[in-house]
Amino acid sequence: MICAVAVATIYVAQPVLAQIGGDLGLPEADLGWIVTAGQLGYLIGLALLVPLGDMFDRRKLIAGQLLLAAVGTALTSVAAQLWLLLAGLALAGLLAVVVQTTVAFAADLSTAAERGRTLGAVTSGVIIGILGARVLAGSLAALWGWRSVYVALAVLLIALACCVMKLLPPDPRDVRTTYGAVLMSLGRMFRDRLFVSRGLIAFFLFASFGTLWSGLALPLAAEPWNLSPDRIGLFGIAGLAGALGASRAGQGADAGRANVITGGALALLAASWLATGQASWSLWPVIVGVVVLDFAVQAVHVNNQHLLTAAYSDRTSSAIGGYMLFYSLGSAVGATGTTAVYSVAGWAGSSFLGAAFALCALLVWAVNRHAAADTRRDTLV
Repeated sequence: MICAVAVATIYVAQPVLAQIGGDLGLPEADLGWIVTAGQLGYLIGLALLVPLGDMFDRRKLIAGQLLLAAVGTALTSVAAQLWLLLAGLALAGLLAVVVQTTVAFAADLSTAAERGRTLGAVTSGVIIGILGARVLAGSLAALWGWRSVYVALAVLLIALACCVMKLLPPDPRDVRTTYGAVLMSLGRMFRDRLFVSRGLIAFFLFASFGTLWSGLALPLAAEPWNLSPDRIGLFGIAGLAGALGASRAGQGADAGRANVITGGALALLAASWLATGQASWSLWPVIVGVVVLDFAVQAVHVNNQHLLTAAYSDRTSSAIGGYMLFYSLGSAVGATGTTAVYSVAGWAGSSFLGAAFALCALLVWAVNRHAAADTRRDTLV
């Protein structure tokens, strides 16, 4: 629940951009900053805030980050000027990295035999937040306006902060380190083959994911379908079905099959574009492709995090934060790339781009699948 609500703070703006712009009298050229503000805040938080989880009691850290995220969404809900809106969105995005603090905490609280299953359940919340935010935000905005979306998020974030202090166990670690030492440790990970290879897989994985979800509305809104925004949003339900179907992917990692599952899921990801590429001619293949794509993305993402938290068991927050930098950059590349390519080559071009990203991820996996593992790591890289 924490992951779903926190990550939703970044994505709920997308379906209500037109309403926000109309309410504040913003030109279309400025609307892109509304989404960018949250994404930039999130990127900064990944680098600077997530490593704090390797220094402090993560139960208190999670509660504090949720409360600060609520401040950001509350500011957004009352903003009457663009600068205040962007400040609220940036603050909410900055603190949305509570997701990664939660993932690392859940991994450390699990036994080695159940870590994959736990990560599968927790990261399912992330996918639910990303895809479900589009559906629920559109519904709330249609009933009570776009500000109601951020009011609802603020209330949920405050309620979750209270639940965290009451329901989560204290952090069992006794960590004594400095912020500088944590950041230096994170920097050293970028010289490690396991970390970089899994990061590159995540980059291309989420570039493919972003290509679909940032571009699919374009052919669906065009001829011959002319679908309304609320009907386009329903395709998110198909994505949820695929993501939830992969929620048990971590069990395979627990059984030592992380490498095989990763390769198979990346092959499925590439194949899914054969179906989603039909969006200009038929919708049923698109639905199938969306389910398969989100299944594959979730499976790979869970197994990547399983391997990294096992490899860096004493620095799980830094490992997850650094890994998610690749995720964030990949999502941004996919989102910008798909719109640029669509304007030149239509949905066929965007589909080719998405498939190319998937094949690049598969290539990175193939090159690194026989990499030697050190004594801290899963025997399958």
